[in-house]
This record gives sequence, structure tokens and C-alpha cells, in this order.
Amino acid sequence: MAPTREQILETLAGVALPDGGDLVSRDLIRGLMVQANGAVSFLIEAPSAELAGKLDPQRAEAQARVEALDGVTKATVILTAHNAMPKKEPAPAAGKGEPPALKIGQHPQPQAGPERIPGVARVVAIASGKGGVGKSTVASNLAVALAKQGRKVGLLDADVLGPSQQLMMGTKEKPKSDDGKIMDPVVAHGVKLVSIGLFVDPDQAVVWRGPLITGTLQQFLFSVNWGELDVLLIDLPPGTGDVQITLAQKVLMTGALVVSTPQDVALIDAHKAIDMFQKVRIPVLGLIENMAMYVCPNCGHEDHIFGEGGVKAEAARTKIPFLGEIPLAREVRTAGDGGVPIALGEGAVAEAYRRIARDLVAGGLA
Repeated sequence: MAPTREQILETLAGVALPDGGDLVSRDLIRGLMVQANGAVSFLIEAPSAELAGKLDPQRAEAQARVEALDGVTKATVILTAHNAMPKKEPAPAAGKGEPPALKIGQHPQPQAGPERIPGVARVVAIASGKGGVGKSTVASNLAVALAKQGRKVGLLDADVLGPSQQLMMGTKEKPKSDDGKIMDPVVAHGVKLVSIGLFVDPDQAVVWRGPLITGTLQQFLFSVNWGELDVLLIDLPPGTGDVQITLAQKVLMTGALVVSTPQDVALIDAHKAIDMFQKVRIPVLGLIENMAMYVCPNCGHEDHIFGEGGVKAEAARTKIPFLGEIPLAREVRTAGDGGVPIALGEGAVAEAYRRIARDLVAGGLA
């Protein structure tokens, strides 16, 4: 039989901290879950990144103590910090003539309501109801397709816990800051880019709770020198959570594009994304069907692997513009992994993105 929460907390009270007290008396335990099969998981949330950097022995001790309890089959313990991620390098010493270090990760700042981003004409979210439908691939390719149309484009990777745009856009350059507060985006393939993936080790997980995630998004929106942009595309995480709500509360949005594959299991969640945007009064500008069909490179046979016409039918049902179909092709994957979006080249997939970009520009949406 699995132990109770009280028994686990009693055990964790025996883990002393280097600066006094213990894990329980200092109120550092968060998200304690005990499953029926005996699996236990929780966070140790330190009040500062500096203290978190010293607590790995306590994390290991806490895990060992909990796993030693009768009925516990496994303990998962994650160490995190209440404020920002630990810095790998110390801030430059004052008086050395170097700019202060840029701190990424903060709690949300109060705003009276949604605001415009200085210099940015339009803000368009790229969204999906679920993961795995190629939303980030669509975002990066649509960004470069719009740039090839002569538009001034920015791309904000708002998936703080699972960033990918730094890989898809082929850059490892870290945004710079002259004052430690306002950062300059990097430029890749003619697109201005900011992603948490440019600040962290690619093997390092960003283990943050909602307030830090939404505060970081606010920082990327309003503490970046975006300059004059025709459109800022925001690659959202999948779902209908904190980041989506933060956008509605903080930014005057032009609207959102919803990406889905044709099959019913994806369309169920796409419909939820549409409903969420309608609830927070962000217009849904159009639907995009990704992985619409696969054309065999050897024989030319066209196969609708994930079904056919599902997104177009959803667009007709909801009276939302259908913006187009993106084929499924191996080249899309290799181009994304290589950091050179396929929309930069030629072929059926690149032309599909060009058509969507042309339509958005013609409609005044980008």
C-alpha cells in the first residue's frame, strides 16, 4: 500500500538544508503526487537559482528517503527555482565596461490590459489543439515565406518548455543586450527570432511553473527590440493553457492561425483551440491542413495517410477561411532538422507555403 502524503512529508522533514531548516519547514515541496501503484513525484522549488544550485545532494537524499518507504515503487524528484534559471556564467563585474548580463525568466508584470508591441503592425499566433501536427514547422516556414514576399517578419517561439525554432531556423546565436533589460533578436533567413532555446543548453530541461512561463513570454513580447515589423508570428505551445491566455491578456492580437492534420483525433483538439480563441476574443484568421497527403517520389502515387479533407470540412463548418494544404514529405523533416526551412527552396511544399503567404499579404493579415 502506498504511503500517505503526510508520511512522505514527515520523511522529507528529515532532509536538512545547507542554510538552515529542512525541506518541509522551509516550504520547498511542490506538486507532491502519490499514485496507486506506489509511484511518487514532487518538485523541490528553491527560493532562488543560487540556492537551487547547491541543493542537488538534498534532492538525491530526498529521493532515497522516499524510495525507502514501504509501498513506494519509484520516486521522481525535480529540482527547480522560484525565479530564474541558474546562470552558467557570472554577471560581468561592475566597472569593466561590459553590459550587465541578460536575465531570462521572470514573473509577470502588471498591465492595465492588452497593449500593442512598439513598431509591430500585426501579431499573429500559430496554434494547434494538440502536439505532433507540425505547428512549429508551419510557423518557421510561413515566417520565411512571408519574408520572401518582402515582409518584415519576426518569429517568437512561445513554447518555453519545448522550444524548437532555434533548430528549425538554424541558429545558435544568443540575443544580445546593451543594458541587461532589452534584448536584440537574432536574424535567421531574413526573420528576426527569439526563443528560450537560444539561452539554454539543448540537453537542459526548462522546469518552470506557470508564472515563470507567462512572465518569460511577456518579456519576449515587450523587452525585445523588434524594430519595425509587418508581422510578428508567435509559435504557441499546443493546447489551451497559460501561454494562450497570457497572449489574450497582454497583447493586442491581430488573430490566430490554427494548424491541424486531417484525421479526426487531431480535429477534435483543433476545434477546442478554435473555441478557446473565440472565448478570449482573438479572431481565428484561417485553418491550415498540414501533412495533407504524401506523394511517392518514385511512382507519383498520392496517398492521404491521415485522411482527406478534414480541415477543409472543419473550415466550412465553422465558417473560417481555409488557407491551404501542406503535403507530407521527407524533405520537410530533413530541412527542419538542418535549419534551412523548406519554404526557402523550390518544389510542391515550398509553393504551398508561398500560396499561403501571398494570400495572407493580399488579405492584409501579414
